[in-house]
Amino acid sequence: MVRISALVSYPIKGCAGVSHDAAHVGPAGLPHDRAFMVTDPDGDHRTQRADPRLALARPSLTEDGRQLTVAAPGFGALTVPVNAKGPTRPVTLFGQPFTGIDQGEPAAEWFSELLGRACRLVRVPPDHRRVTDGLTPGTSGYADSTAVLMVSRASLTALNERLADRDEPPLPMDRFRPNVVLDGVAAPHGEDRYRALTLGGVRLGFAKLAVRCAVTLVDQRTGRRAGPEPLRTLADYRRHPAGGVVFGAKFAVLRPGSLAVGDAPTELVTEPAPHAEPAR
Repeated sequence: MVRISALVSYPIKGCAGVSHDAAHVGPAGLPHDRAFMVTDPDGDHRTQRADPRLALARPSLTEDGRQLTVAAPGFGALTVPVNAKGPTRPVTLFGQPFTGIDQGEPAAEWFSELLGRACRLVRVPPDHRRVTDGLTPGTSGYADSTAVLMVSRASLTALNERLADRDEPPLPMDRFRPNVVLDGVAAPHGEDRYRALTLGGVRLGFAKLAVRCAVTLVDQRTGRRAGPEPLRTLADYRRHPAGGVVFGAKFAVLRPGSLAVGDAPTELVTEPAPHAEPAR
């Protein structure tokens, strides 16, 4: 039977995830998911694509969301009050304009030291009004696009079997930074076929397949690039007609509610996945 085996949020875009046994999922996804973002001094986003050491930063928030702590190997932990209502400043994410609330000098200095170049830390403001694209529109914080990224263990197992054929070591699920991990999906990439489903009290609508980037080359435990896998192997069998390779599926939140590890999907609507095709 298909069930949720892991729930993970990423409070700071590009940084380590936080595991949940249960959580309330809002329109923008799991609690505080990508609610914070590291930027350069001009407000442009920083991600693991250019700054893989972001993976070393492990954030945690108090239950009320009023205090943020970040820690990393070799760095002292920093705890700061969350500024949720201060003045905003312009920020950009993949060239798109948004705004963010700056979280102050101590946070900026901590991330600047971690990455070795000047940084700021911002939070989404209360009036953040983002509309994400795809088959089902939705919203999110500073995620690349839609609020929920879903990956099945069957998909990872199939990839690791192909890696083994190349004498490459298996990769952990954290390379793909999913929000929802499913066990029990009968076939690899079965999540690609989900068009609408209810998990716990949450209704999700399919937005698009997840086109993967250089972040998947970063070892999430060391903060170092360890390529060329998985992109090289995914290019053998998971090419997207519009370019790139796909792994996992993205969903918009149609109805917020509670979600827990062990929940099984109900009201599941599936269709053949039309986008992924083998390499020629």
